[in-house]
Amino acid sequence: MPLVSQKKRDKIAEQILHYLFTISPNSEFTNKIAQESARDEEFTKSLLLDLEKKKLVASIDKNSSGVRYLKRLRWRLSNEAYNVYKKHQSPSSFTEKSVLKEEKAQEKETDQKQPQDLSNIPSYIG
Repeated sequence: MPLVSQKKRDKIAEQILHYLFTISPNSEFTNKIAQESARDEEFTKSLLLDLEKKKLVASIDKNSSGVRYLKRLRWRLSNEAYNVYKKHQSPSSFTEKSVLKEEKAQEKETDQKQPQDLSNIPSYIG
């Protein structure tokens, strides 16, 4: 397997963090995260373990009944990483209402603009 530069590993790790942020507060198994990032499961697991050492993600080794997984791990974004990520996101990207408000504001701007002078447009375009 070819070596991956640290810069590319960081970019892939960012993609994983973004995916975990979008599904937060839920958690996901390694194989699903690997599928979403279009990477090998072992490579994805190594990145997730590195992120866990940096305290950006948390591993979950038990199911909802408290029974320990034998060979699987689920992953979620750590609380600290989630708070930092949420702080840096634009507030309008989270709510549909704010998107609608922005669209209405843009419509008002276009309605208020004066019509352009069309006399300089060639007649064959008209």
